[in-house]
Amino acid sequence: MTQPVSSAQQGGPDKGAAPAPVPELRKKDGPARIPGLRVDVRNLSLLGVLVVLVAVGGFTEPDAFLDAGNLQLILTQSSVIGVVTVGMTFVITSGGIDLSVGAMVALASVWATTVATQEYGFAGMLFTAVTVGLAAGLVNGMLIAYGRMVPFIATLAMLASARGLALQITDGKTQIVTVKSVLDLGLPDSYVLGIPPLVMMFAAVTVVGWLVLNRTTFGRRTVAVGGNAEAARLAGIDVRRQRLFLYLLSGLCCGIAAFMLIILSGSGQNTNGNLYELDAIAAAIIGGTLLSGGRGTIVGSVLGVLVFTTITNIFALNNLQSDVQQIAKGAIIVAAVLVQRRTSAHGET
Repeated sequence: MTQPVSSAQQGGPDKGAAPAPVPELRKKDGPARIPGLRVDVRNLSLLGVLVVLVAVGGFTEPDAFLDAGNLQLILTQSSVIGVVTVGMTFVITSGGIDLSVGAMVALASVWATTVATQEYGFAGMLFTAVTVGLAAGLVNGMLIAYGRMVPFIATLAMLASARGLALQITDGKTQIVTVKSVLDLGLPDSYVLGIPPLVMMFAAVTVVGWLVLNRTTFGRRTVAVGGNAEAARLAGIDVRRQRLFLYLLSGLCCGIAAFMLIILSGSGQNTNGNLYELDAIAAAIIGGTLLSGGRGTIVGSVLGVLVFTTITNIFALNNLQSDVQQIAKGAIIVAAVLVQRRTSAHGET
């Protein structure tokens, strides 16, 4: 609502003018502070869920779950999907979706572990993984931003194509890594103060992602495009270029995650990254990133990844079947979306 211009602003006295209504100003200022508070509360809630899960794991399998090696395993497994989730958070915040992240991880990992690539050593494998991820992200971005394809369709096509190409490269076989400098990063001897290198890489990507989303023009433009693309365009934002860069960012994260997965598994397989799209989207959603776009949180996404990885670890230690894990994940996703819709409805009233 447009506020009436006061007499002081008009440059002349107006003794008969009524003062601006203070309650209306308070009502206008309120929503600007509420979203930040909601994010904090959601993150605190996720921390509470993590504490409960740790308690459950410690109660059901105290010796195995609370072992230092198992906790390191949880963090390490969270790192790979966590990096993918950081890129997914940006895409969803912009109002898009990327169903091809798992396939891009698979393609980048098998391309980086071919015999020809491994001849170039550590640097050659890292460069190949990142380049393949960027190339796939570029294709997605061009189709969506300039080809005007629906993100769901474009990334679904990339999912099928990348999986097929990965299968063709490997011929269905596992490609074993022989580069010692790559394999050494997955050994306990490479840990720094008990922290695996993959966890430190994940932490670095998380910090950079948080800074970009919350402290840069790129991050503000991402939120603006997700909130209202037409309004963002009228405000001078090149929406198509922004979307292109976002899918490039997602591809970059997939390339980094592929190299991390190579370190973790010591191999490249066309089945790598299976269902990563589900895990990344789910982690971002339960972390507080709005599925319709316009709001995203890196911290919440990271906590969502930790929640899912911890649940998977607890199920595995208690010998529960994988189908039960998927059912639990699906239930969590549904609950998170319902909570988001309820929260958004309250915010609009």
